Amino acid sequence: MIDPAQIAITGSWIATGVGFGLWLYGWFGTKLPLKRQRLHDCGIALVFSAILVRVVSQERPLGVFEWALFFIGPLFIAAALWRLARTS
Repeated sequence: MIDPAQIAITGSWIATGVGFGLWLYGWFGTKLPLKRQRLHDCGIALVFSAILVRVVSQERPLGVFEWALFFIGPLFIAAALWRLARTS
């Protein structure tokens, strides 16, 4: 039987890889500042949302670092989405 938590964790690792790929492509693949900022924002939103999925789906109790990510992650996601909306 397929475990939904395992599917979520696998998807979050894929999203982390795609997010880091977008972030790296923003640094090394484009010279346009606006495109670079949009790629960085997309990468940040993907990476932090993937981290939140892994924090929520773990079996053990949350530590201090996980709680910090749990509260700071949505702020980074909201800031990235706000900048994406402003530059569209």
